[in-house]
Amino acid sequence: MLQPLQVLSLYAPHAGTLASLLATRVAVAPQHECLVFEDAALDYAELQSQAERAALMFARRGVKSGDRIGVMSTNHPSTVITLLALGRLGAVMVPVNPEFRAAEAGYVLDHAQVSGVLCSPETLATVREALATAAPWIMLNRGAAGAVPLFDDELAAADGPAPPDAGTPDEPCVFVYTSGTTGFPKGVMHSQRTLLLAGEGFVQRMYLQPDERLLCILPMFHINALFYSLAGALAAGATLILVPRFSAGSFWHDVARTRATEANTIAAVSNILLRRPRSEFVPGHALRKIYGAPFSAETYSVFAREFGVPTLIEGYGMSEIPGALNNPFEGPHKVGSMGKPSVHPDPRVVLAQLKIVDDDGRELPDGSTGELAVKTPLAMLGYFRDPQQTAAVFRDGWFLTGDLAWRDGDGYYWFVARKKDIIRKRGENISGAELDRVIESHPEVLQAAAIAVPDELGEDEILVAITLRPDATLDAAAVTTWCRERLAAIKVPRYVVFVEVLPQTPTHRVAKYRLRADAAALLSRAVDLAARRVRGAGRK
Repeated sequence: MLQPLQVLSLYAPHAGTLASLLATRVAVAPQHECLVFEDAALDYAELQSQAERAALMFARRGVKSGDRIGVMSTNHPSTVITLLALGRLGAVMVPVNPEFRAAEAGYVLDHAQVSGVLCSPETLATVREALATAAPWIMLNRGAAGAVPLFDDELAAADGPAPPDAGTPDEPCVFVYTSGTTGFPKGVMHSQRTLLLAGEGFVQRMYLQPDERLLCILPMFHINALFYSLAGALAAGATLILVPRFSAGSFWHDVARTRATEANTIAAVSNILLRRPRSEFVPGHALRKIYGAPFSAETYSVFAREFGVPTLIEGYGMSEIPGALNNPFEGPHKVGSMGKPSVHPDPRVVLAQLKIVDDDGRELPDGSTGELAVKTPLAMLGYFRDPQQTAAVFRDGWFLTGDLAWRDGDGYYWFVARKKDIIRKRGENISGAELDRVIESHPEVLQAAAIAVPDELGEDEILVAITLRPDATLDAAAVTTWCRERLAAIKVPRYVVFVEVLPQTPTHRVAKYRLRADAAALLSRAVDLAARRVRGAGRK
């Protein structure tokens, strides 16, 4: 196995742009498989050729440096080709969650001020409705010929010399819209340099090899897919395997069929796979490495013992600061830890500096809980059209994550809670995330979300909203009993409400801001354990 720096040293230095990195990989292994989707594959030379033709195609449509182009589709090769093509023009790709409704998509496309949208047939109606009051052009990435131009047809017609590489390392190349805590997505601007640095950092994080086959199951509006899977594969000169979307039922079949050696997940994916019927598992696969977070001790055990995946690496990143922390590939691994500051294969590149600070920005000693602050060349350029929010999250070059954490004596960091996920009760700070984890450990609970609601004394009381597994018989009293056995009395929820579903962010986290906005309605249906009375139906 090559060391990470040896992998990068196989290729000539690039100029910090997507086009220059791709050219260095083509120069070494032009016919090495680069992008796989369903039954089709592109080698590195073919991907470069298609990206150059797409750049010409977009240029003929009037796309120029600084323009934004939306992409609203499940995972598809056209997304990768579009990113590379726009990067060559110095333009910006704006990926949009294909599950968005028209109002949600409309907000992103309008805020980004896109001049065109590439979409799939499934999202065409939504895109049209979202753009009802605007006039960007629309293109389909697949489907039958019709009134809307097709990506492949336009690509075939783009005959002529490729535009020169007008991309620059430090100008925006992608906007990642993050849900945040307010409900209004913010456009996180990243440059070509940060995208490529993140990919090189991922080579180090997962010891990626040129013959690696990375299975991308996460959507390409997500930093994990863009900055780790795609950028990591390109940096290593490896193969990226795209599937349209994650399917728990076909995951192991996809792993075996594609001969994938590495995959990236999020907690929701690994937890789902743990609980799927073992009849879906396909033995004899080649998968050896998974990146994601957080992983429980059960996750490590089941994936190694039952699924034959020996290496799981936990890490931490945000849309604003991808790839800030990870458990070292060669260990030691601390289960549940965010890990140590990520490093670049080249020791001359300082990838991440971290510290724990109090509300006044003073650094705290090991063992003390405070806000995690990060200084990294991977940091976003800022929030698009939002200089006030950009200024609010940076202090003297350090990005304030809004996450509470602490560092142990070995230099490993441990997540506590979102700073805004703190419930203030009788003068004490209670982590909503801690309550969620404890309640979700109950075998009948599918998902739990604890939020603060007002109490009679003007402080906070705890309400927990819960979704149950099929055939569960759990009631509110049993929830509090479970909590009393595992938590200090002050942390036991007063209100319990059972719901059919919990609102989700695009990255499959509970959208607690929506629960807080709906607190009055939740209270009206909740069981008040302190008063021993039912405020509503209790379970819906």
